Amino acid sequence: MTIRPALFRLCSIPTLLLLINFNHLPTTENLNARADYVGVTAELQRVIQHEMADKLLPALSIALVDGQEIVWAQGFGFADPEQKIPATAATVYRVGSLSKLFTDLGIMQLVESGALQLDTPIAKFLPEFQPKNPFGKTITLRQLMSHRAGLVREPPIGNYFDDTQPTLPATVKSLNNTALVYAPETRIKYSNAGIATVGYVLEQLRREPFADYLKRTVLLPMGLQHSSFVPDVEISKNLAKAYMWGYDHRQFVAPDLQLGMAPAANMYSTVADLGQFMKVLFNRGKNGDKQILKPETLELMWTPQFAQPGQKQGFGIGFAIGEIEGRRSIGHGGAMYGFATQISALPDEKLGVIAVTSMDCANIVVERIAEHALKLMLAKREQRALPQMKLTAPVDSMRARQLEGTFVHAETNLELVERNGQLLMWLGSICTPLRSLGDTLIADGRITYGTKLLPRGRDSLLVGERVFLRVAPHKPASAPDRWSGLIGEYGWDHNVLFIHERNGTLHALIEWFFSYPLQEMAADTFAFPNYGLYHGEKLIFTRAANGRATQVEAASVVFKRREVGAEAGNTFRIDPIKPMHELHALASTSQPPPEQGNFRSPDLVDLAELDSSIKFDIRYATTNNFMGEVFYEQAKAMLQQPAAAALLRAHQSLREVGYGLLIHDAYRPWAVTKMFWEATPQDMKIFVADPSQGSRHNRGCAVDLTLYDLKSGRPVEMVSGYDEFSARAYPDYPGGSSEQRWLRELLRDAMEAQGFKVYEFEWWHFDYKDWRKYPIQNIPFVVAPSGHSCQAKLG
Repeated sequence: MTIRPALFRLCSIPTLLLLINFNHLPTTENLNARADYVGVTAELQRVIQHEMADKLLPALSIALVDGQEIVWAQGFGFADPEQKIPATAATVYRVGSLSKLFTDLGIMQLVESGALQLDTPIAKFLPEFQPKNPFGKTITLRQLMSHRAGLVREPPIGNYFDDTQPTLPATVKSLNNTALVYAPETRIKYSNAGIATVGYVLEQLRREPFADYLKRTVLLPMGLQHSSFVPDVEISKNLAKAYMWGYDHRQFVAPDLQLGMAPAANMYSTVADLGQFMKVLFNRGKNGDKQILKPETLELMWTPQFAQPGQKQGFGIGFAIGEIEGRRSIGHGGAMYGFATQISALPDEKLGVIAVTSMDCANIVVERIAEHALKLMLAKREQRALPQMKLTAPVDSMRARQLEGTFVHAETNLELVERNGQLLMWLGSICTPLRSLGDTLIADGRITYGTKLLPRGRDSLLVGERVFLRVAPHKPASAPDRWSGLIGEYGWDHNVLFIHERNGTLHALIEWFFSYPLQEMAADTFAFPNYGLYHGEKLIFTRAANGRATQVEAASVVFKRREVGAEAGNTFRIDPIKPMHELHALASTSQPPPEQGNFRSPDLVDLAELDSSIKFDIRYATTNNFMGEVFYEQAKAMLQQPAAAALLRAHQSLREVGYGLLIHDAYRPWAVTKMFWEATPQDMKIFVADPSQGSRHNRGCAVDLTLYDLKSGRPVEMVSGYDEFSARAYPDYPGGSSEQRWLRELLRDAMEAQGFKVYEFEWWHFDYKDWRKYPIQNIPFVVAPSGHSCQAKLG
C-alpha cells in the first residue's frame, strides 16, 4: 500500500527569521508611550526584540494599563511574515484559556442577579450532565470555575485535539462517558471540560447560543469591540498567522479550529481590547457609568477558592491568584494552536499588562515579559531605578560539544546534545535550549525558563542542590517486546501523540512538547504521572489481532493510529505523479542548470575499493526503492576523493564499537535527480532535490547510508526505513525506541566528526563539507569492459 503522509513545512527557522522585523513598525493602530512611560517602554522594547530574535517569534503585541488609561500599545514583527503585514495593537490573536475569564464573568452576572448560586449542584441546571462520580460529593459551578471539580481535562469530543467542530451540547454530553479523576474540592485539576460545562449552563439558562450571549452581555458592554468567540469577517481579516513547531524542527501554519469546548478556549481578541477589559477591572467593574460587575463580585473572583487558612495563591473564580514583589497579582495564560497569551495585573495598584505572540506554546516568554513589565511599572510609580532584565547569550559551540552527553543523579537522567549551534537539555518531560548567563547555564527557550546548571569540569553538573555525574556512552537495552505494538504515532496531523520508549519506560509525548513517563497498570493500560497536564488520567490501548495497537484512549480522548510510513522491513513507496516513460523523456531532453565558479576537477572514488568491510545495498540499481523502478545500470557508489577518505575514517571509528557502514547511494547523475523531482508529489518534495539547483549527490559529495552490526552482519533497525518520506525520517524525530535513536545518533556523530553534515529531513543523508567546490555532473553509470567487473566507469 502506498502511504501519503501529511508533511507540514512552512519555511526553515532561519528563513522565517529573515522575514521578521523585530522592531515595531510605524502604524496608526499602535499607541505611543505616554511621556512618563518612555523609560519603561524602552526597556521592554530591548527585552522584546531580544526574545523575538532568540525565540524566532513572528509577531508579538503588548499593552500596558495604568488605572483608566492604556499608556502604551504596540506590535512587533509581522502578523503575516510572508505578506509583510505588521503586527499592531489591533492585530487579532486567539487568546486560548483567557476565554475562561469571560465565560466565568457571564456566570457571575447571573449570580449577582439571583438567577443561580455558585454552590448549587450542577444537576439542577443540567440534569443530563452525569459523568461517573464514585466519590458521592456533588459537582457545583464554584468547583468547575476554580478547577476543583475533579473532572477530566478534556471532553471526549470537542476537545483540544478534535477537528470535527462539534456543538457545545454534544461536547458536554460526551462527558457522561467519563469518570471524575478526583473527589470534588480535594485537588486542583485544570479542566477545559469544566469550563465548557459552565458555558453550556449559560446557554441553557438563557436559551441563546453561548457566543451570542457572551458578546451581548459581557464583551460589548465592556467595550471590547474587536473580540468574539466566533470569528467574523473583520476578525478573520486581522487575525495573525500563527505557527506550530516540534522538537524535530517541523513547522506549519496553525489550524484555525473552532473547538467544541468554545467557552474554555475559543475567544479572539486584541491587546487593545484586553487593555479595555483591564480598565473595567480597575474601575471596580464599570465601563464608564455602566456597571458590568459589582466590586464585591470581582473580589470574590480574585480570592483563592477552597484555600487553606492564610493561603494567598491558587485559583479564584476564573483568575489565577499570585504575588509579585509582595503585591497581590491576578491573571491568566492562554495557549491555543499557534498562539500564546498572558494577562497579568496588580489590581490594588491598578497596573496591568497584556502580551501575546503567534508562536505555539511560547507562554513562558510572554509570562516573563508581562511580569517584567509590572515590575517596571511599580518601580516607575515608586520612583525607583528601573530594573533591567538579564538577557542570556548562546553557549559557545566548543563548550557545547564538550558538555554533550548523559548525566545521572539517582534515577534521574539529564541529557545534553549540541544541535546547530544550540545546546539542548532533556530533563524531566521537556527538551529546552540552554544559554549562558555569566558562568551559569540556564534553561531558556520557548516553553521553559529558569533551571540553572553549573558545570564542574566536563563530568559534573550542579543543578540546584543535585549533582549530576557523566556516565559513559552505552547502547540502551531493547524495548520490551510487549511495547513494540504500542510504539508509534496516534492522533491528527495538527496534534500528534507520540508513544515512544525512553530510558526503559514507555512515554507519551503529547501536545508536541510534553513527554510523560507512563506507569504500566495492567496489560495495555498505563497511567500518566502525578504531575503535568494529565495527572490522574489513563491511557488504554486497543490492539488488532496481529498485536499492533490501532488506537489509544488517552485521558478520555481517542487517538487513532497514524499510518505515517512503511512497516518495519518494508520499503516505502510513493504514487509517482508521472509515468516512467514520460520521466525518462524529460530527463533525456533536459540539461543541468548552468554554473559559474572555479570548481575542482571531479575525482570520484569507488567506495567498494576503500575497505572490504563496508557493505552496499544500492537501492536505485534495483526495484527496492521508493519508486519501485531501476535507475542505475550498475550497483556502484562513488564519492569525491576527500569525501571518500572522510567516509572511510567514519567507518573505521564505528568498527571500534561494533558497527560498520552500509551504503545505499552516493554519486547520482543529475538526470536521475530530475526524474525523482518530476515523479514526487508536491507535499513530499522536501525529500528529493530540486534539479534546478542540483543535488549534492550530483556533485559526488553526498552519501545515503545506515549501520550494520559487525557480529550479525545485519542492518540495524532505525526509527524509519531508508527513503521513507515521513516525519520519522527527520534526524531529531522524537519517536521510536531509545535503542533506535541511539543508533541514529551514533551514525550522525561518526559522520559529522569527519566533516559531513546530516540533511535536516533525512537521518541517512550526509553532505560533505566541500560540496560547493565540485560541479554538478550528469554522467551515467555504464557497464565496465569484460575483465573489469569490479570497476565502474564514468563515460
